[in-house]
Amino acid sequence: MLVLRLLNVVAPAYFLCISLVTFVLQIFLFIPSMFRDPSTTPLFSPALLHGALFLFLSANALGNYVLVIQSSPEDLGKDLNLGKGAEVADWLDGSRSPGSALPSTHFCRLCARVTQRHDHHCFFTGNCIGNRNMRNFIMFCLYTSLACLDSLVAGMAYISATLSMSFADPLAFLTLLPHSISQFFSGALLSSEMFVILMLYLWLGIGLACAGFCCHQMLLILRGQTRYQVRKGMVVRARPWRENLQEVFGKRWLLGLLIPVLNVESDYHRQKEK
Repeated sequence: MLVLRLLNVVAPAYFLCISLVTFVLQIFLFIPSMFRDPSTTPLFSPALLHGALFLFLSANALGNYVLVIQSSPEDLGKDLNLGKGAEVADWLDGSRSPGSALPSTHFCRLCARVTQRHDHHCFFTGNCIGNRNMRNFIMFCLYTSLACLDSLVAGMAYISATLSMSFADPLAFLTLLPHSISQFFSGALLSSEMFVILMLYLWLGIGLACAGFCCHQMLLILRGQTRYQVRKGMVVRARPWRENLQEVFGKRWLLGLLIPVLNVESDYHRQKEK
């Protein structure tokens, strides 16, 4: 438990550090290097177009990241009737399932709260992912993967121009790291260039991981399931996939694709209002 709590603090700091490094490299290294092409007009130069795209992706990724943290799943422990003599700790092993409990209600040890439609605990946000912040979490993964892909392409273009090398051969990227390490220790490669090369592989790994996680989460949403339900082997009621999507993304789904907006209200709130 101590290791998990430490990871819950270190992982968000690691993500924010990587985001800051990526922003600095893009703004002060990659984008200025694109202005060196005198053949393009200033209005439609690759630097301005790429800069606008990167800022759009970064703003959506960071905005949804903040909304995931702010839209914490509500603590239902105070509202649910856990039964006579029952404590919140009784939910740790999932042994209690009172009639007043909502589907896939779960107690998270790290957050110390009982949440509705618990999916999983995200260490990079330090928060549980549930009914209230699922859409923002998916948008966060989507735009993070796109921002990493954008940074990867810009970084490869910078390395290609700086080191006068071509990435036309697919094996060129695979052999770039070991070849660069040997050049770095021989003094033929600057430390800044070596740092950019290391970041290329980091962006590739983070981008693929976020894209894969986003696709897997979308598949579960189409089925009307959560990761917690799959892990516990819970049977869910079959519903049309359109209803499952609307439950997570709401009627403002198109707006949520373009700008960070709050998620739809949970079913629990709607039931309370009724």
